[in-house]
Amino acid sequence: MSWNASSCRGSKPGLCPRRSVVRSLLSTAIAFFLSLCAVRTSASELSAGPLVDHFKLTLASGDRVEALGPLLHYERVGNRAEWGVAPLLSYRSEPDLELEGIDLFYPICTYHRFGSEYRLQLFQIISFSGGQTQAEAPVKRTSVFPFYFQQHSRDTNLNYTAVVPFYGEIKHRFYRDDIKFVMFPLYVQTRKKDVVTDNYLFPIFHRRHGETLSGWQVWPLAGYEHKGVTAITNSVGELETVGGHKRFFALWPLFFNQTTGIGTDNQERFQAVLPLYTWQRSPKRDSTTWLWPLITYTNDRKRKYREWDTPWPLIVFARGEGKTANRVWPFFSQVQSTNLESDFYLWPIYKHNRLKAEAVERERTRILFYLYSDTIDKSPGPGPAKMHRTDLWPLFTAWRDQAGSERLQVLALLEPFFPKNGKIERNYSPLWSIWRSEKNGETHAASQSFLWNLYRLDTAPTMRKCSLLFGLFQYYSGPEGRSWRLFYLPLGKAKGAGVTQSKG
Repeated sequence: MSWNASSCRGSKPGLCPRRSVVRSLLSTAIAFFLSLCAVRTSASELSAGPLVDHFKLTLASGDRVEALGPLLHYERVGNRAEWGVAPLLSYRSEPDLELEGIDLFYPICTYHRFGSEYRLQLFQIISFSGGQTQAEAPVKRTSVFPFYFQQHSRDTNLNYTAVVPFYGEIKHRFYRDDIKFVMFPLYVQTRKKDVVTDNYLFPIFHRRHGETLSGWQVWPLAGYEHKGVTAITNSVGELETVGGHKRFFALWPLFFNQTTGIGTDNQERFQAVLPLYTWQRSPKRDSTTWLWPLITYTNDRKRKYREWDTPWPLIVFARGEGKTANRVWPFFSQVQSTNLESDFYLWPIYKHNRLKAEAVERERTRILFYLYSDTIDKSPGPGPAKMHRTDLWPLFTAWRDQAGSERLQVLALLEPFFPKNGKIERNYSPLWSIWRSEKNGETHAASQSFLWNLYRLDTAPTMRKCSLLFGLFQYYSGPEGRSWRLFYLPLGKAKGAGVTQSKG
C-alpha cells in the first residue's frame, strides 16, 4: 500500500496526507500479524498463549489475534478492522461508515474521521479539523487554545483568523455566532443570533442591543437590560410568544431586581438584597429566602409541593404530590418526585438513584462514589433489563445486555470511572485484564481467558477448545471428533458421529 501525489487527484480536499499516514501504519500492523499467522499453516490452529493466539470472537461474528500478552492485537468484524499496540497506539476503521480513528497514548493525541469530517488533536490544546458545513462548503480549522484560531474555506464568508489577545475574529464557536476583539480585554464584540454585545475592558463595561433588546453594564457597580415581547413560528407553523424581560443589578452581587416572562402566562419577578433576603413570585411558583442561604420556603403550585430548606441543600424537607423530601446532609436523604428517586445514607458511603422516563428506567446504586456501582437500564414495565452493569474498583467490571450476552473482566483500573468508553477498552483494558469471561446470549458461545490466554477455553453448543501453557497442551472436541496436542504434537484423534455434545 503506497501513496504518491498523483493518487491524491480527485480526492476530497484535505484527506490524502492523512490517508497516507493511516495506510502506512495499517500496512505495517497487518504485515506483522500476517507474519505471526504464517507460523502455522492454519490460522485457526494458532494457539501459543501470551506469545500469539488467534481465536473467534465470542460476542460478535469475527476473529482476533493477540500477541506478546496484552501488547498487540488485531481484530476484524465484517468490514470493521481494529489493531493496537497497547497503550501506545490503536487504529480502527469501518469503511461502510467512512469512519476511521487513531489514538496515540490516548487521550494525548487522537485522530478521527467520519466521512469528510475529521479532527486531529494534541492534549486538547492543538487541533486540526475540517469537513463540510451545512451549506456543503469545505472548511479547515486550526486551533492552538487559547491563543490562535483559524478557519479557511472556499466560501470566504466562513474564513476567520484570531491571535489572542491582539486581534481577530472567531465564528460559530464558544456558544456565539461571531466574536471580534482588539487587544483583548480592551474591546470584544460578540453576536448570538440578533443580539450584539460590545465589551470594553471585559467584563467591566458593555452595551448590548438586538431586536427589541437594549442594555448596559458597569460591573460591578450597576447594569440594566430590557427586552420586549416577540413571537416566533414553531415547528408546526404556529406563532409562539417569546417573553420579554427587565433586569437590573447594583453593587454585584448584593442587589438584583428582574422580571422575566413578560407577555406570557407565567410572568416571574425576582429580587435579592444579599444576604438579607431573596424572593421570587410567579403564578406557578413562590419562593422566599431569609438571611440567604439560611432559611428558604418554596410553594411550587405547578408541581404541587411545598419545601423548607435550612439551608439548602444541606437540610431539606418537602411535602406534596410532586415531591417528597427528607434530607439532613451528610447523614441521610430520601427524595422522591414524579419520575425521580434519590437516596443516600452517610454520604458518600451509600447512594441510590432511580429515573423513570417514557423510554427507559434507570436504577443505580453506588458505594463510596466509584468503589462499587450497580446500574440497570430497562424499558418501563415488566421485561428483561436492556443493560445491567456492575463495577467494583479495581477488582472487576461486568455487564449483561438484553439479549443475554455477558462479559466479566478482572482487573478494572479505569473502566469504573469511564463506563462504555471504547477508547479505554481498546488502549488500556488489555494491559490489566488478567481474566476475561464472555458469553453470547444468542449463539450460546462462551470463552474464558486467564493471563492473556496462558489458559483459554472456547465453547459452543457443539464445540469445546482448550489451550494451556502457551499452547503446550491443547484439546478440541467437535462434530468431527476429539483431538489432543502436547508440545504441539498430536497425541491421538478420535473420530465419529458419536461425539458427545459439549455443554460448556
